[in-house]
Amino acid sequence: MFERTALPAGPRVISARLPSSRSVSIAAYVLAGSRLETAGQIGVAHFMEHLTFKGTTAYPSTRAISEAIEGVGGSFNAATDRESTVYWVRVPRRETARAMDVVGELIVRPRLEDADIQSERAVIIEEIRSYLDDPSEYCQILFQTAMFGDGPLGREICGDESDIAGLPAVAIHDFWRSAYRPANTVVAVVGDLGHDEAAALASTAFGTGNGVVPGYAPAPSLPAGPRVRSGRRNTSQAQVCLGVPALHRDHPDSWTLAVLNAVLGDGMSSRLFLSVREELGLAYDVSSGLVDYADAGALEVSAGVDPASLPAALEAILVELARLRDDLVPDAELTKAKRYLSGGLELRMDDTRHVASWIGGQEALHDRVLTLEEALAAVEAIDAPAIQALAARLFHDDAMRLAAVAPARYLRGLEPLLRLPS
Repeated sequence: MFERTALPAGPRVISARLPSSRSVSIAAYVLAGSRLETAGQIGVAHFMEHLTFKGTTAYPSTRAISEAIEGVGGSFNAATDRESTVYWVRVPRRETARAMDVVGELIVRPRLEDADIQSERAVIIEEIRSYLDDPSEYCQILFQTAMFGDGPLGREICGDESDIAGLPAVAIHDFWRSAYRPANTVVAVVGDLGHDEAAALASTAFGTGNGVVPGYAPAPSLPAGPRVRSGRRNTSQAQVCLGVPALHRDHPDSWTLAVLNAVLGDGMSSRLFLSVREELGLAYDVSSGLVDYADAGALEVSAGVDPASLPAALEAILVELARLRDDLVPDAELTKAKRYLSGGLELRMDDTRHVASWIGGQEALHDRVLTLEEALAAVEAIDAPAIQALAARLFHDDAMRLAAVAPARYLRGLEPLLRLPS
């Protein structure tokens, strides 16, 4: 499915060939995210991502960068996470060299001009304000601090408004010099081209250069924050996020957790959707999801409900957690959940961008890169007793953390509700 080359003092290149594909996708992972930030640097990883799009040596303006890709029908973007920053681009096959050149420019040769730094502060501050004005985003921010504390894994990746306003330009330059090195990058290339061509293009675009990237502090013992965090908003809908510590990335039981999550709240045939929405009519949107880092993780349930129905919605969610803890998942339901996961994996393999994310993300962040067949076999091997045993380990009262955003009068008395049915 893939080939891999570690270029000397350059990026690691991993590629997969999809014959007859008309598009090529490139995903370049810089192994630096907000978890690397120290005091005086908070928000720098996300700020750095923004600044790269302000201009590079070969493409000196935002317009020049965007026209280089969009001018040939392509699309591109970037995202900062806590342990990496990914740049991706998708173009017609004939424009592969152009796409690789643009990605290499963004990462290795940004201009980082003082005027751009100053102007981008206002842009990022507006982005932060937009998250705080969005009740569902604000609820997620509160939950992360409730689960992971106020350290690098718990604080908002963008930082606070005061962090961005006071971030020195020298901190941005220092972060780029230490973290944005060719040898600290994984480049995934997917389309109808051979691995040697992909590696040669990456070598030309990124060049060479090592750097000493500082390690990050270990994750705190979870849960690390207060049992309940609430945000007062005069909204017509309450946002709620309830979760427990789960598994770190590459944990031996990670696939069991993935199937458990599919049963619980991933998709319209999951238990939470059928119970909380379809049977009880308590929510329009309810789902569960997983967060995983190198040494920590969480499972969380999110929902938007009528503020007056907040206690009833919490009770309904806790009932579903207790069912997974107390009862085996019936065979037919387990088969359905595994087919949902496996089918989703297979369908994504038809899209060059998803394949690039699949192989690039694994090469950058995981212990090994699984083929699709290995992933499908791992899902198929999960059985009901393993799910119940994992649920029993994860779901207990002391582990639960809750975030809620609603009008003030509905936020009182939530902590006593965090009790699983016996």
